[in-house]
Amino acid sequence: MDNILHTIKTHMRQYAMVVALVSIMILFQILTEGILLKPLNVTNLVLQNSYILVLAIGMLLCILTGGNIDLSVGSTAAFVGAVSATFIITFNMPVVPAIAMSLVIGAFVGAWQGYWIAYVRIPAFIVTLSGMLVFRGLTMVILKGRTLAPFPVSYQKIASGFIPDFFGNGEGLHITTILIGVLASLFYLFTELRSRRGKQKYDFSVSSMPVFALKVAVLMSVINLFTYWLARYKGIPNVLVLLIVLILAYSFMTNKTIAGRHIYAFGGNEKAAKLSGVKTNRVLFGVYVNMSILAALAGIIFAGRLNAATPKAGNLFELDAIASCFIGGASATGGVGTIVGAIIGGLIMGVLNNGMSIMGISIDWQQTIKGLVLLFAVAFDVYTKTKSK
Repeated sequence: MDNILHTIKTHMRQYAMVVALVSIMILFQILTEGILLKPLNVTNLVLQNSYILVLAIGMLLCILTGGNIDLSVGSTAAFVGAVSATFIITFNMPVVPAIAMSLVIGAFVGAWQGYWIAYVRIPAFIVTLSGMLVFRGLTMVILKGRTLAPFPVSYQKIASGFIPDFFGNGEGLHITTILIGVLASLFYLFTELRSRRGKQKYDFSVSSMPVFALKVAVLMSVINLFTYWLARYKGIPNVLVLLIVLILAYSFMTNKTIAGRHIYAFGGNEKAAKLSGVKTNRVLFGVYVNMSILAALAGIIFAGRLNAATPKAGNLFELDAIASCFIGGASATGGVGTIVGAIIGGLIMGVLNNGMSIMGISIDWQQTIKGLVLLFAVAFDVYTKTKSK
């Protein structure tokens, strides 16, 4: 019991957000009379929040560099969505080259903003506020105030398609999804055991076996229950596969690579990092290029789900992405935060949006509640830091 309490105390912020997410889900499950966690609505939660979760991954890296944020991501998403629509619908370009060129344009947007932030040292708030206005204006210019639609089916499937059922007959449970869930849980067990053995080999501190077994059992159960729930509708959405790949890739990058360590070092103390040999300008530049590429990807996903490019696309995306990161445990001063935490924060925002919409709560009250949640999340971060000193 002492080990369990010590583990919870050590990771209080991380576990607090998980508990908050579960509590909010239970609350809305009761208030919506069971609608929230119906298989159809769970799938909709994934589809509706996919582009915000993509943005949250990139936004976290910006915040890690010292509490910097990118206010232009919503406008960049709209701009790239308009560009891809022009390529495909107006110029009849094939989908794959059009998406590739759109992502490259997103990278150029990031390079433009990253240059002013990293090398000229104009505050990120000012540069990205300028970008928010510039790229929103360019979106209006490209679309001429109109909506471009529809996209080809292959483009729409990025955001709205599902993995085929290779082992089922198209009726009842999606067997392929069930099998993927089993394999994913076994892979998780293998990686956890391997990590634990590696730490023990070098005499690193590890949690007790009961705590470890409880943690693994709970997460394996969650993985299988989640995939079973998806299997009751249409299976795993294509965009969920993309999200999982991004989460795993960026978690590995931030935790296991030199580039990731440099980002954390930059946010912890830029001067110390520079004296240690970290090329701080390059790190800051790369973070904003990466952010704009992910914003471009989010714009493509949103346009595909909407099946149209509209001048108003991406409105307030940046606020949801920033809130997701802070709610998920990122520090307002930089250097602290995880990819998984940002995803949990994004899911909290998504469940709040979905639950309140099902209950018929008006948009003005929804914005008020989300603002209070963000304030309390940052206040909790400040409180935990004060207590640890």
